Amino acid sequence: MRNRFIGYQEALDRTLSQLKPLEAKERSLSESTDCVVAKDIYALANSPSAATSLKDGFAVRSEEITDATPATPVNLKLQGIVAAGAVNSESVGPGAALRVLTGAVIPQGADAVVAEEYTRTENEQVTVFKHAEPGRNILPKGCDVSIDDLVVPRGSRLSPGKIGILAAAGHDRISVVSRPRVAIIATGDEVLLPGQPLSAGKLFASNMFTLNAWCTRYGMETGLDIVGDNAKRISDKLNLATRAYDAVLTSGGAWSGDRDLVARMLGQLGWHKMYHRVRIGPGKAIGFGFLNNTPVFILPGGPPSNLMAFLNLALPGLLRLAGYSNLQLPDKSSRLAETVTGHGDWTQFIFGKFENRHSTTYFYPIRYESRLKSMSEAEGIISIPEGTNQITAETEIKVSLIS
Repeated sequence: MRNRFIGYQEALDRTLSQLKPLEAKERSLSESTDCVVAKDIYALANSPSAATSLKDGFAVRSEEITDATPATPVNLKLQGIVAAGAVNSESVGPGAALRVLTGAVIPQGADAVVAEEYTRTENEQVTVFKHAEPGRNILPKGCDVSIDDLVVPRGSRLSPGKIGILAAAGHDRISVVSRPRVAIIATGDEVLLPGQPLSAGKLFASNMFTLNAWCTRYGMETGLDIVGDNAKRISDKLNLATRAYDAVLTSGGAWSGDRDLVARMLGQLGWHKMYHRVRIGPGKAIGFGFLNNTPVFILPGGPPSNLMAFLNLALPGLLRLAGYSNLQLPDKSSRLAETVTGHGDWTQFIFGKFENRHSTTYFYPIRYESRLKSMSEAEGIISIPEGTNQITAETEIKVSLIS
């Protein structure tokens, strides 16, 4: 077996070493949500551009109201008022205060803002009943973003929060990686689209829709198709898909049986095979290579094998194309609830769920008879590395999150 298969880490290394991010293009900020930035983005401006008031109140010299209390109030001369966005050249002189509204620029001479609920205004005089220390109720210049700060690093996906901070930093157009266009091709005479009549021996294309959901979760554009077990149709479809898309995923027909035509047709088309068959379980039939200079991942048809092969080898490759800096699933630490057994000859992957017990998070392997139910309820995946036969209960483990 070892002579025909390669190890998981070698397969992952081969995958990632052969792929690079797609071409970058410039987009307006309003059209960039969920895109991946192609290069580090630095602030072009300070935000706020000047120190501003956090509240409606009075800009004061804090040293002049140190002893202000309801019993010993301090009276100050009211100099005027300034609102957000207004140009103000006035400074706060000794014994004076300036009325400021939320967002107004703090005038020169002032170093604090007294909230209006701690004051009383009568005629041209402000009576202050509480001390405000230096910096009180003031938003400093550049506290949200300072000019030349690294705002969003290369490889980050632009969440609404990141879009907002880029706008505050002065950006209206940014360089993003093109979204990968991924063809997902399910193969097999038995496979049908949901909604069609289901006769004996047929099944709906759950793998194809699961793969589509994962690709769209990461912002990729997809095209879906089903091809029966016909060598010419599979060959034609692979040729067309690799010319029209940035990557191709096939589901089914990945092994070497009479009806396993995908790998055979790729060989006849002259693909550049990087590997086929990896020492992982489930998912060992996975293959990866290039046809028409387009990456192709051939995935086994069994649902657990299909998903495990995709998540652990194909998805990192697609994320490389998409420009992500983090090519792995997010993870968290947990304790293993029960001993799990692997196979020393390959890397074993196991679906599971989390449960909190006495303030400790435990990971429970899922052992349902239904493959699809196990996959649909799984919250994470653990791996038993090649060369390890078991991991005992209570061991601290890293869990890859899928839910």
